[in-house]
Amino acid sequence: MVGTVNVFEAARQEGIRRVGYASSIAAHSFFPDSPYLKTLYGAYKTCGEQIAAVYWQDWQVPSVGLRPSVVQGVGRDQGVTSKTTVAIQAAALGVPYTVPFSGPVSFLHAGEVASAFIQTAARDGDGAPVFDINGPATTVEAIVNQVRTLAPDSNIAIDGDPLPFPADLSDDPVRAHLGDYGSVDPAEGVEGTFLAFRALAEEGRMVASDIR
Repeated sequence: MVGTVNVFEAARQEGIRRVGYASSIAAHSFFPDSPYLKTLYGAYKTCGEQIAAVYWQDWQVPSVGLRPSVVQGVGRDQGVTSKTTVAIQAAALGVPYTVPFSGPVSFLHAGEVASAFIQTAARDGDGAPVFDINGPATTVEAIVNQVRTLAPDSNIAIDGDPLPFPADLSDDPVRAHLGDYGSVDPAEGVEGTFLAFRALAEEGRMVASDIR
């Protein structure tokens, strides 16, 4: 949170009017009457949104906050929601892996969300809006089934409860605000990620010990 304040304070002092920052769908758990699980991560992200709101209110520092859902793709290898990507990575390496959650998830490709963040800094802002960015709704089961089709000899399993976060939020508001930042179909995203991981493995740039 101190780092977030530092970023906004730097923008205030330098007159920067193009601030984009990442919140998270985990912030939804702190909405009134929310059915979702409260976490410290969600608390921190909610605090970040409030910091942005105060910097606009008191000093007119504009910003755009994005609440990504489950981001997937090459390079997405940290945190519990990265595990569908890790499963694709494991299949490309021929390593057994179990996704530790099941059920509904979004498919927000890393390239898609990166493009959206670039759009937040593409022009001077006004206000401090925050938007959900979800991508298409899918399921862990659908992703794993496609992985099994791409790698029939893979040993990818699923074990665990669904994630305690929303998986089917609308992207209409963020697209209306940012404009076209592209989109990635889940099936194309899974296949592209699998092929990229396989190429990295063939080049010796990814090994079984990378799976965790």
